[in-house]
Amino acid sequence: MTPLRLANLSLLLLFPIAWVAPLMRAGLLPLFGLSEISVLSGIVSLWDKDIPLALVVIFFALIAPITKVIALEGLLSGRLPARMKPWLFRLGRLAMADVFLVAIYITLAKGIGVGRVEVGWGLYLFTFCVLASLGLSIFAAKEQETA
Repeated sequence: MTPLRLANLSLLLLFPIAWVAPLMRAGLLPLFGLSEISVLSGIVSLWDKDIPLALVVIFFALIAPITKVIALEGLLSGRLPARMKPWLFRLGRLAMADVFLVAIYITLAKGIGVGRVEVGWGLYLFTFCVLASLGLSIFAAKEQETA
């Protein structure tokens, strides 16, 4: 197994950890305790209030990244035809959209000044996973062009 495939397959373990890890801690006022928010707890909360938006987040945060990791593994192992390479980059862009949305929510919450938001370690892990997946697909495409 190549280091590239091993790094890609490690994302199958890291993504689910990032989904349950705290992305941020938020509270209404500085005096009250902070609630931890993860990708999964955010989806559960959205599901109660706005099912279509929850489905969009499920697609961007859960389905797109894992599909990309599995597709890249198929490409690297030779089980997927080379003509699928452009789709991997498109999937990476979809997964990256979720990190952008989380950043906007944090900026808005901090800008309003009503509550308090602290970034959790899960946001860094989730961002790392998305960027690593994007980087691995770019590296794999360049590697296969030279082969």
